[in-house]
Amino acid sequence: MNITPLFLSLKIAGIATIFVLIMGTFLARIIARNKFPGKRIIESILLLPIVLPPTVVGFGLLYLFGKNGPIGRLLLDWFHYQVVFTWVGAVIAAIVVSFPLMYQSASAAFQTYDQNLENAAYTMGASRLKVFWTISFPLAWPGLLAGLILTFARALGEFGATLMIAGFIPNQTETIPLAIYFAVESGKMDTAIYWVISMIIIGFSTMLWLNWWSGKNMMRFSSDN
Repeated sequence: MNITPLFLSLKIAGIATIFVLIMGTFLARIIARNKFPGKRIIESILLLPIVLPPTVVGFGLLYLFGKNGPIGRLLLDWFHYQVVFTWVGAVIAAIVVSFPLMYQSASAAFQTYDQNLENAAYTMGASRLKVFWTISFPLAWPGLLAGLILTFARALGEFGATLMIAGFIPNQTETIPLAIYFAVESGKMDTAIYWVISMIIIGFSTMLWLNWWSGKNMMRFSSDN
C-alpha cells in the first residue's frame, strides 16, 4: 500500500495550519478588539470561504494563481515558479478553506475575557507585545487551540478546492481525499476503504482529544472557582 497520500496530507495540513494560526490570530486580535467603518464587511469577506462551495473557492484560486492570473503571472515573471498543479497549490487551497474556522475561534476567544486586564497592564507601562504574550494569548489559548484543531482537520480533509488548483498527480498532489475519490473512480474499492478508515480514525482521534482537553480545562476552571 502506497502511504504517500498520508505523508503528503499531513505535510499540507501541517503547513496550512501554521500559516492559518498566525494569520487568524493576528487578524482576529486586531479586528475583534477594534471598531472601525467596514468592519462587518471585512469579516464577511474573511468568512466567505466557509459558505461557498469548495469548487467556487478552487476556481477563484485557479484564476488568481494560473499562469495568466494576476498572482500567477507575477510568480512566473519574478520567480519562474508556477503554483498550479503543485503541492504548494494544495497548501494554498487548505489555507483558504480552513481560515474561517480559525478566525471565528480566535475572534470569540479574544472577546471572552475582561479587557480591563489588558488596560491595567498598559497603565503599568507594559508594551503591546508583552501584554499580548503574557495576558491576551494565555487567556485566549483555549479558544485558539480549539480553532487550531478544527483548522488542521479541515485542511486535512480538503478536496474540492485542492482538485481545482492542484489537480491529481500521483505522489505529488495525491492527498487522502483525492486518493479516495480516484480509487473509487477506478474501481479500487479496497484502497478507497483503507483511506476512508484512516481518515475516520484520524478525525475521531482529533475530536476525542479536543473534547477531552476541553473537559479537563472546564473541570480545572470549576475547581479554581
